[in-house]
Amino acid sequence: MLAPAPRPPGSLAVRCSRTLLSPRSRLSMLALLLLTAAGLVLLYEPQRLLSSGWPPQTSGAGAVLLFGLAYGVCTAAFVPRPVLNLAAGALFGTAAGLTAAVAGTVLGAGIAFTLGRVLGQDALRPLVRGRWLTAADGQLSRHGFRSMLAIRLFPGVPFAAANYCAAVSRMGYVPFLLATAIGTVPNTAAYVVAGAQAGSPGSPAFLFSAGFIVLSGLGAAVVAWRKRHDLRAPVADVDAAVAVAPEADVAPDAAPGAVPAPGREPVGTAP
Repeated sequence: MLAPAPRPPGSLAVRCSRTLLSPRSRLSMLALLLLTAAGLVLLYEPQRLLSSGWPPQTSGAGAVLLFGLAYGVCTAAFVPRPVLNLAAGALFGTAAGLTAAVAGTVLGAGIAFTLGRVLGQDALRPLVRGRWLTAADGQLSRHGFRSMLAIRLFPGVPFAAANYCAAVSRMGYVPFLLATAIGTVPNTAAYVVAGAQAGSPGSPAFLFSAGFIVLSGLGAAVVAWRKRHDLRAPVADVDAAVAVAPEADVAPDAAPGAVPAPGREPVGTAP
């Protein structure tokens, strides 16, 4: 009798590593990380910076750098950016607060994009179906920079949702981060100025920033309404083409005396 072939050493370890690194396992790790981050946010409430202030032992450039790092981590953990932007302005003023907020925004977006790309893309891409998801994925994959720039300029899409949608698409790192750094400046500056001028709500700077926030929200609603029709158009064109295609394959009856097309036999004629 033939002896059974010996199993290669380490086969169990190989199988375990494949299981742990499978797309579904990585997606489960991503979900666990996000749930843990959301739980920590609810537990520690970083928005209390608006009321309690920054620790007195940290000041100057080191405090701005530390706040930017904390901003990035909190943003990746679903802390609302408007709250952090107001805190940046209230704690550090307009210039330093805007620097810390924009740097933290790019850092948080990069963290979320990396997590979504490494842990979630392989498992989620096969699920991208339906007209809305397909159209959004195609828009981000083909026109990544300008699409993300529009999303950041008109904050109608939640920040975290935009990060993970871009990570699942085929958009590159550089266009994503560059569009985030440029597109978030106007809205972030408005919130930072409002936070810096919160002590004098009747000042022109505060009123201008508050008006800009309202107008940007209205602009986001208008752009979202128009994009709704733009996203439907490609799908409607594809549906129409599929409906017409079967009819195009059937050759109409040849009229008497008509000359057949080159390479095709006239209908009804014997060879």
